[in-house]
Amino acid sequence: MNPEEIKLNDFQRILFGEAPEIFLLETLIRTLLIYSFLLLIIRWLGKRMSGQLSINEMAVMLVLGAIVSVPMQVPGSGLAQGVLLLVCTLTFQRGMSWFGYHSAGFEKLYMGKPIMLVRDGVLELAELRDNKITRQMIFSELRQNGVTSLGRVERLYLETSGIFSMYCFKKSRPGLSVFPPSDGLLWKDQPKHQSLLACKNCGNIEQVEQDQNCGNCNHLEWTKAVIVNG
Repeated sequence: MNPEEIKLNDFQRILFGEAPEIFLLETLIRTLLIYSFLLLIIRWLGKRMSGQLSINEMAVMLVLGAIVSVPMQVPGSGLAQGVLLLVCTLTFQRGMSWFGYHSAGFEKLYMGKPIMLVRDGVLELAELRDNKITRQMIFSELRQNGVTSLGRVERLYLETSGIFSMYCFKKSRPGLSVFPPSDGLLWKDQPKHQSLLACKNCGNIEQVEQDQNCGNCNHLEWTKAVIVNG
């Protein structure tokens, strides 16, 4: 479109574009047909597509969005092209799932693997750094699950879908408080262990002096380990 053709009072073009008004009805019909076929494709892709998505599944959903927009809105594009692309996407996704089922190496390549972020009440700092996850993100997840001490956590995994899976010890253990530093009053109310200290950097628990380095991460800042009942 040439610049001189753009006029602010050209409501016909602003509302309907350059296509004739009858194309609005055609767009409705195109949308109904493509949307119905898209629902079938998602149904055939499996229930996982409507739940927490992996990286591969998220990529498929983004591709689906790009595929359906053109045949629904562009006058010069037919529906057959969009339907063909949807079928190709379905075939590709099913093929990837089939190869992943029969090959553990291929599944690990395109799906990734769960990552352990907490082991026996201690943060896995290297994994946090590699996956760009902060301590406060971990502590926030624990608080949402009713856990107020890092010592309660036996394992915390970051799944391939991006969600966290947590397993706690059956018996409470001393650990680093996960309350925000700004909530000092609530932290003071937590019972403290008489002799054990918690590393502020990784949560490692040791019976050391305040001026000693952490045996796990070599950090120097300590706080009293908290005790949580239950």
